[in-house]
Amino acid sequence: MELRHKKILASVIEEYTNTAIPVGSKVLTEKYNFKISPATIRNDMVELEEKGYLYQPHISAGRIPTDKGYRYFVEEIMGEQKLSLAEQKKLQTEMLKLKAQNNRLSKTTAKLLSSMTGNLAITGDKKESYDFGISELLSKPEFREVDEFCKVAEVLDYIDENIESILKKVKVGETKIFIGKENPIKEISNCSMIVSPYKTKEGDKGILAIIGPKRMKYAKNKSLLDYMKKLLGTSAVIIIAANLGGSALIYKLS
Repeated sequence: MELRHKKILASVIEEYTNTAIPVGSKVLTEKYNFKISPATIRNDMVELEEKGYLYQPHISAGRIPTDKGYRYFVEEIMGEQKLSLAEQKKLQTEMLKLKAQNNRLSKTTAKLLSSMTGNLAITGDKKESYDFGISELLSKPEFREVDEFCKVAEVLDYIDENIESILKKVKVGETKIFIGKENPIKEISNCSMIVSPYKTKEGDKGILAIIGPKRMKYAKNKSLLDYMKKLLGTSAVIIIAANLGGSALIYKLS
C-alpha cells in the first residue's frame, strides 16, 4: 500500500475510533493536515474501498474500516505503544491503595481496568461477582440497540465457558489481536479481542483479554494488558477484561 493510502486509512481509523461516525473526505481535509484536495482524498478512499479496506454503510455516508482495514492497520501501521510513566505510576499506586483496603485482587484489578477505560467492569470468581460503570457501557453507540446489547450481555453471562477455546488460540507469553470474525467467540463477531495468556512463578495459568468494538484503541489496550500482566505476574488469577467499549471481567482459577 502506498504511503498516502496508509495515512488515509490510519486517519479514518483514528477518526472513527473517536467518533463512531462514518468518515468523509471533508473531515480528513479539515482535521488531518492533508496537503491534497478533498476530491483527491475521496478518490483514494474509493480505491481503498475497492481493495476491501474501507466500506460505505450507505450512499450518503462517509466510510468506515473493514476487518481487513483494521488488520492491515494493526500489522503494518500501528506499531508498539507503551504506557506513559504517569499511567504506569497510576496503576501501581491505585492497585496498592485498593489492596491496602483489603479488596479482593480480582475486584481491585477490574476496578482499575474500569477506571482506565471509563467503562463497565464486571468481576467474579465463579461464586460472586461485581460490576462497575454500567451507564458508560450503555452509552456506547454499538450497544444502544436493545438486541445488540442483549446478545453481548448473554455471551458475557457465559464467558467462563469460552475460556478454554480462547486459551487454545494463543500461546502463553503471546499477546494476540483478533478482529471481527477472527474472534474466538463467534457470537460476538462484531467485536475485537486482545488476548494475553501468561504463567505465574508458581506455574498457574492466567489470561488477560480485552473485548471491544472493532474501533477500539488497539495499541493503547495492548500496552495496558502487557503492563497489567507484569503487575499480576505473581498472582494466580485469570482475567478477562472485556472492553465492550468496555467491561472488565475477572475470574480466579483454582
